[in-house]
Amino acid sequence: MKPLVLITRPVQRDAIHAVAEQCEVRTHDIDEAMPADLLRDAMRDVHAVMPCGVRVSGEAITGAPQLRVIANIGAGYDNIDLDACRRRRILVTNTPDVLSEATADLAFALLLAAARRVVEGDRYVREGRWTEWQWNFLWGAELHAATLGLYGCGRIGQAMARRGRGFSMRVLYHTRHRLSAEVENSLGLEFVPFDTLLRESDFLSVHVPLTPETRLSIGAPQLAVMKPTAFIINTARGGILDEEAVVGALRAGGIRGAGLDVFEHEPGVHPELIEMNNVVLLPHVGSATAETRKKMAMLAAQNLLTALKGDRPQNLVNPDVWE
Repeated sequence: MKPLVLITRPVQRDAIHAVAEQCEVRTHDIDEAMPADLLRDAMRDVHAVMPCGVRVSGEAITGAPQLRVIANIGAGYDNIDLDACRRRRILVTNTPDVLSEATADLAFALLLAAARRVVEGDRYVREGRWTEWQWNFLWGAELHAATLGLYGCGRIGQAMARRGRGFSMRVLYHTRHRLSAEVENSLGLEFVPFDTLLRESDFLSVHVPLTPETRLSIGAPQLAVMKPTAFIINTARGGILDEEAVVGALRAGGIRGAGLDVFEHEPGVHPELIEMNNVVLLPHVGSATAETRKKMAMLAAQNLLTALKGDRPQNLVNPDVWE
């Protein structure tokens, strides 16, 4: 009898077919997060789940006695109750690396858009307000030789560093585990304490995972250290920033602007952010290219099938369960 697998979104057919060749597949065919009760019911008799953009709670895991694998479609896995998986010895995998370049592209796009006031200019033209060229109009911030600060420097942070070097930027970084001298030298990176990163960055780009240690780790005290001319860019997780504090800093001129793809209470966005011209807002689309989304779905399928066969999957996030 084939294992039963639940796929929680209508992902690429190639990924669904790859799983269906070896498993019985149950799919949720609406591109929205499955309601908690529907997900819980759909998981009751499955052997594996490929979740995408949905929270897999401890309750849902406990209620699925045959569950062996959760193959998350995404680099982050804060949407999965890892403690519940550990208790049940359920393998959890993610899809890192394949989305690094696309997410770094978007982070740098937000940086450029915020710095050069691209959205304001676009709106000005579309609204028919452009009647003549002006000297003192829509002045932005220059990237060339500015300081790019990376809060977190894994795959996406390092991809961001390469883009910064293309603009002759000084690149600082802070992370829990310092990188090797070889990586630092190849990317022109300077490791600095967190306070120094905040104080010296002209553009602070967030690339840490959401953990208990990083949750709300950039709040009012940290923003107060930053330059009033600085910009903050976040394509990681909204919960890393204290959104109310960011609004307060933008309102008071504590920082100059922001580019945000993720939010503290998604899909909700602080209403004051929506009204601010110095903020660029996107709906969590860091990995949203056709090529990247296909790679993510295919990698999740590969992880799932490998685990169901009894082999160690490539992207295991809870190796203690395997050991």
